[in-house]
Amino acid sequence: MNDMTGTADERLRRWRLVLGGDADGTGCALGGADAKMDGALAALYGRPGEQGRSGASRSAGLGASAPTVARWLGDIRGYFPSTVVQVMQQDAIERLNLTALLLEPEMLEAVEPDVHLVGTLLSLNRVMPDQARESARAVVRKVVEDLERRLAQRTRTAITGALDRSARTHRPRRPADIDWDRTIRANLKHYLPERRTVVPSRLVGYARRQQAVKREVVLCVDQSGSMAASVVYSGVFGAVLASMRSLKTSLVVFDTAVVDLTDRLADPVELLFGTQLGGGTDINRAIAYCQGLVTRPADTTFVLISDLYEGGVRQEMLRRVAAMLAAGIQVIVLLALSDEGAPSYDHDNAAALAAMGVPAFACTPDAFPSLMAAAVQRRDIRAWAERHLPAGAVG
Repeated sequence: MNDMTGTADERLRRWRLVLGGDADGTGCALGGADAKMDGALAALYGRPGEQGRSGASRSAGLGASAPTVARWLGDIRGYFPSTVVQVMQQDAIERLNLTALLLEPEMLEAVEPDVHLVGTLLSLNRVMPDQARESARAVVRKVVEDLERRLAQRTRTAITGALDRSARTHRPRRPADIDWDRTIRANLKHYLPERRTVVPSRLVGYARRQQAVKREVVLCVDQSGSMAASVVYSGVFGAVLASMRSLKTSLVVFDTAVVDLTDRLADPVELLFGTQLGGGTDINRAIAYCQGLVTRPADTTFVLISDLYEGGVRQEMLRRVAAMLAAGIQVIVLLALSDEGAPSYDHDNAAALAAMGVPAFACTPDAFPSLMAAAVQRRDIRAWAERHLPAGAVG
């Protein structure tokens, strides 16, 4: 019976924390750490002047004081797991207009670093005072290092394997290098029915990895405000790809202007601080610049990361994509490179690209290494997307 009572009390306690307000609704009063946790939630999600059933006014809000907000940020890190803290921070920035306070070092030292926060800091880059810049760089560097630990080795492994498999040889050195599927098909005329086997007079295998550049990759990234998370992930992946000698990697960001950040790929933090989130969009101009970077069209993958809202000349943009395809360049369009799914995007432009054989879809960071491996092997990207993405995700 005591166990049942304890379970009911715990259920009431949880409902009280979810609903907020006073104890009248649930009959459950909070004390100690629970009361402090409830206060932290109410500061963000409570509505000023909201009244409980007793008629008492419910206090809410963090005000505009940096010390108060910094203290609140420290409190929620003690009460909630990191993933919840990141959501609450993002909500606080959006709901309580705390963006300006992020320019203060005290605030930056209190926050839990994540991709969304990095995007916000990058959008403030041009107005950030000197005393906040180093703290902001420390936040960005921590997020970049965490992403590299999570994604770098998997990306290198996937693409290196794809590069090795894309180069064929008739003299594989090891059994592991033999492409058995192609070998069997190449030797079907040597099938012995009585033994039910194929005699492989000619082997087909994968060439061993070489250090020479085998592929060119051009990442062209829309830096309009809605693409913040995509810019962060693109910078990290660009740095990883650039570290591979078998790839020649370029990274270009654009709004109405085009900025080539290829020379910053060795330091993704510097690269990210070279972006300027916000502003308009001229995809046509960006593609025109990227066309000039290509030296080996048949060995080049062009990845456009954009929501496709074109502020430039739409028809010229589509003609440039058609010209790339005709030259043998592999074109991939990602509506987003983030964990958030596809943002709002221009469906007409996505449909026009799909009609040209260029599907547009959102890709998660975890799926990006597999996508690039498929691109290196010149596999059907639409087929890859339909296998790896939710139904209906491919434009």
